[in-house]
Amino acid sequence: MLHKLHRLSASLISLYILFHLLNHLTALAGIQAHIDYMRAYRLLYRFPPVETLLLACVLFQTGSGLYFVWARRGRRQGFFDHAQAWSGLYLAFFLLFHLSAVLYGRWGQGVDTNFYFAAAGLNLGNYFLFFMPYYFLSIVAYFTHIGCGLRWLLQTRLGPRGCDRLAGGMMAVGALLSGIIIATFSGAWYLVSIPSAYQFAGLAR
Repeated sequence: MLHKLHRLSASLISLYILFHLLNHLTALAGIQAHIDYMRAYRLLYRFPPVETLLLACVLFQTGSGLYFVWARRGRRQGFFDHAQAWSGLYLAFFLLFHLSAVLYGRWGQGVDTNFYFAAAGLNLGNYFLFFMPYYFLSIVAYFTHIGCGLRWLLQTRLGPRGCDRLAGGMMAVGALLSGIIIATFSGAWYLVSIPSAYQFAGLAR
């Protein structure tokens, strides 16, 4: 039962994440394109019942995921079993840390948590040394975790080799998307100038 609920909450969170990643890819067309897309789909995910459901799913997903990692300790075999566990642990860290930062920025700092909120850590001072691997690993961990989960679910349909290719392919896609998004937010394609409102104490040039 817990596994089914874990997969259900993962599906709901994934729906949001896919829209979120698409939002980040719109930044390839410019900062304003990213902001406009985010404003449009915020009407859905910031609708109080939807936002409450998403927050509950994140908390449940984190708690149940940590339980699964602990319950299966010492019983994992092979690269993909371990990759699923380690990617799950990183996702638990990232979701709680990132969610806390966004909610604090939104309610504590009173800023719009848009493109500039995410880009600040990649463009101010030496904070990119933390935020670059922090963001990169989050997307890689997501695709790794989903890929390893599908590998386990589809074994009878795809066979061992097919499942390994699926999981490995999803990991590669995650790394590629992550590289593109981080390059965009870091100003690889156009100048990214961080407004003063996002240059928080300790996070400035």
